[in-house]
Amino acid sequence: MDLLQELEWRGLINQVTDKEGLQKLLNEEKVTLYSGFDPTADSLHIGHLLPILTLRRFQLAGHRPIALVGGATGLIGDPSGKKSERTLNPKETVQQWSNRIKEQLARFLDFDAEENPAKIANNYDWIGSLDVISFLRDVGKHFGINYMLAKESVQSRIETGISFTEFSYMILQSLDFLKLYQTEQCRLQIGGSDQWGNITAGLELIRKTEGDAKAFGLTVPLVTKADGTKFGKTEGGAVWLDKEKTSPYEFYQFWINTDDRDVIKYLKYFTFLSKEEIEELEKQLQKAPEQRAAQKALAEEMTKLVHGEDALKQAVRISEALFSGSVSQLTAEEIEQGFKDVPSFEYEGEEVPLVELLVMAKIVPSKRQAREDIANGAIYINGERMQDVNAVITKANRIEGRFTIIRRGKKKYYLIRYK
Repeated sequence: MDLLQELEWRGLINQVTDKEGLQKLLNEEKVTLYSGFDPTADSLHIGHLLPILTLRRFQLAGHRPIALVGGATGLIGDPSGKKSERTLNPKETVQQWSNRIKEQLARFLDFDAEENPAKIANNYDWIGSLDVISFLRDVGKHFGINYMLAKESVQSRIETGISFTEFSYMILQSLDFLKLYQTEQCRLQIGGSDQWGNITAGLELIRKTEGDAKAFGLTVPLVTKADGTKFGKTEGGAVWLDKEKTSPYEFYQFWINTDDRDVIKYLKYFTFLSKEEIEELEKQLQKAPEQRAAQKALAEEMTKLVHGEDALKQAVRISEALFSGSVSQLTAEEIEQGFKDVPSFEYEGEEVPLVELLVMAKIVPSKRQAREDIANGAIYINGERMQDVNAVITKANRIEGRFTIIRRGKKKYYLIRYK
């Protein structure tokens, strides 16, 4: 398969402006392309992965990707896909977020490739110094109001209201495409499906200012889940690419819990496994879904890609320890990750009778219940069953002096933290 054929097989082409023309261009030339990422938070999340990884696929095929950080457009706010006006963030905050996003993008693209090194750009470099008269005369004059009103990103907001600030976003993104076309010979912009209107507006600006110049736009699909819930969201919020916001263990768990109905689609979308490897996983899914081989492959590939081999090993180790109950082998750092969301209790003393600790930590409602649970073998300390009702929890029961893990029954974990 050539590149476009592979993208089609993977389901990664939602819309393309001129498929035959783009196919011809890719066959004849090494193409420079870009995708933009606005700094609306201090980290990208997995909703950004599809365009990022599509840039990577183009680079692996020999083309040259530009990851554009929206240092300027991030100050304005994109109305696409939003029901109401965004909150405008301070300039200093957006600058900090822009720098963080640059670092994250560098994980996925090769900036040292000999033939086609990737590049990071920031649209604040050309928009930040643009005066309002030049903007209106040189750029704004090419955009008809009727043309802009017809765009879905604007139409969807007419009833609820859209400010001139967000209304102008389309023009600024179009200017990005024009500038990169002029300075980097960038011929292709890719983005999410909600960016179609902005991308085609950029193509129109290039046509009006550069004559017969030929450029292209391509969008990747909106990622959906079979159960109707929003992709990339958990009870704890968004799944971030920053390990401090979403730990590698949480990241791994997100992917391994993928629905059978979605897992093959996600393997195609997000991994670099071959067609043959994915088709084999699909066969295994049909024959033995309970083994979850496809989910394990997806979780391993994604965690390794985003966080590295060591973080993957750690995530697998935590998962296996929690599944088997052998938690005593975990390090304090691994416990922080794996037990982030379990109930916890902070204790300051040197030692404490287990019965008292169970009540203080609200693991059981009374001392009577605590004694019953201990005697019946329902209480585990760091993975070991404890049936001595007179047991005392001492420093010997602490993992790296910081934690004691108590399990009640089969699955209810509690974490005791020590100051």
